[in-house]
Amino acid sequence: MPAFKELVFSGVQPTGNLHLGNYLGAIKRFVAMQAQFECLYCVVDLHAITVWQDPGELTRQIREVTAAFLAAGIDPSRSVVFNQSQVPQHAELAWIFNCVARLGWLNRMTQFKEKAGKDRENASVGLYDYPVLMAADILAYRATHVPVGEDQKQHLELTRDIAQKFNNDFAGAIAAQGHGEGFFPITEPLIGGPAARVMSLRDGTKKMSKSDPSDYSRINLTDDSDAIAQKVRKAKTDAEPLPSEIAGLEKRPEADNLVGIFAALNDASREDVLREYGGAQFSAFKGALVDLAVAKLGPIGAEMKRLVADPAHIDAVLADGAARAEAIAAPNVAAVKDIVGFVRRR
Repeated sequence: MPAFKELVFSGVQPTGNLHLGNYLGAIKRFVAMQAQFECLYCVVDLHAITVWQDPGELTRQIREVTAAFLAAGIDPSRSVVFNQSQVPQHAELAWIFNCVARLGWLNRMTQFKEKAGKDRENASVGLYDYPVLMAADILAYRATHVPVGEDQKQHLELTRDIAQKFNNDFAGAIAAQGHGEGFFPITEPLIGGPAARVMSLRDGTKKMSKSDPSDYSRINLTDDSDAIAQKVRKAKTDAEPLPSEIAGLEKRPEADNLVGIFAALNDASREDVLREYGGAQFSAFKGALVDLAVAKLGPIGAEMKRLVADPAHIDAVLADGAARAEAIAAPNVAAVKDIVGFVRRR
């Protein structure tokens, strides 16, 4: 394969309140990656409508996710911040990839089965097909790296399969157009740190989710200091003190979750946390976690609220980012059209 410029793409859906899991599993990592890579961070509003969204709420949520990006430290002059629907190449390339991807590949996608549930006949075609759009999101920019959690690994594998099949199917045209042995990179995953998968504060066996009916299951990024403190103190634990070794967290999902959250917020390892707090009762550990969470998340929530109150500024950031994103995607998709054999305006 030819050498590709290192480029990171990732996106966050604008569906409901962002929470601690979104921050630790994605947004906090996005901020750190700015120092190492050229990054595109996308509010994936086309993915959001695979299930019905209230239009007014969708507008609000697109702006809120953008505000979270900025409040957490993503610099829109350094990284490209935009919403997906402003860059038409995502949808164009998705159709071409629909004709490259195989039905059997999509039938193996476990997330559709989980999200559609038993009433699959009433699920939207978009919900079934959105992994192909996800591949287009990534490959429209010929991104070389994507930060992924456990639940997205299968979709990145599909992206890699589509890229490989396109490169193979159109190898002659790719070479004839001067692109060497392959037009698309085989995108690599960037696996997360100590708390890439944050679990519910009420049940350590379930992922923290904005759809959980209990608000006490998650810390929302817009929660104030009092709400953060109350939720941490009410978080489910067990009767034993914290262990001093990692092995002691096995079969203790709630303890493991809180240790992982503390580690990720403090840029430390679980081992570091247990060295300091091993043997402590949860009451003492939760007090330390409250102080840490309020110190780290409080300023982000306050800045989000300030930004959301200025929608014109957020819209200007998204418009600028979309123009910069399209400047990268447009020539790539134009080249794809030439490779496929389309006749296009010059």
